[in-house]
Amino acid sequence: MTKHTDEQHPVSGVNITRSTLNLRIKPEDKILIDRAAHAAGKNRTEFVPEAARRAAEETLADLRVIDVSTDVYQQFITRLDMAPQSGEALKKTMLTKALWET
Repeated sequence: MTKHTDEQHPVSGVNITRSTLNLRIKPEDKILIDRAAHAAGKNRTEFVPEAARRAAEETLADLRVIDVSTDVYQQFITRLDMAPQSGEALKKTMLTKALWET
C-alpha cells in the first residue's frame, strides 16, 4: 500500500505530493547511509531519496544509445581491445582502500 501526503512548499506555497517508501536493509547498510548523510549535512530522510534519485538517473543515462558512424565505432572498439597502460597513479589507486572500507 502506498501512502501519499500533500504538503505546501514553504516558499512558493505550491502543494507537493509525497509518497512513502519503506525498505528493509542490513544494519551495516543503514550505518553506511547514516554516515554518508551526516557527512552531507543531511538526515537519512533527506539523504536517501536524493541518493536514490541520483543513482536512478545515472542508471537510466547509461542506457542511452549513442549513434556513431562505423568508423568511429571501429576506433572505439580498437581502443577497448588495446592493452591497458599501467602507471604509478593506477597502481596507487588500485592499492588504496575505498573510503567506505576504512
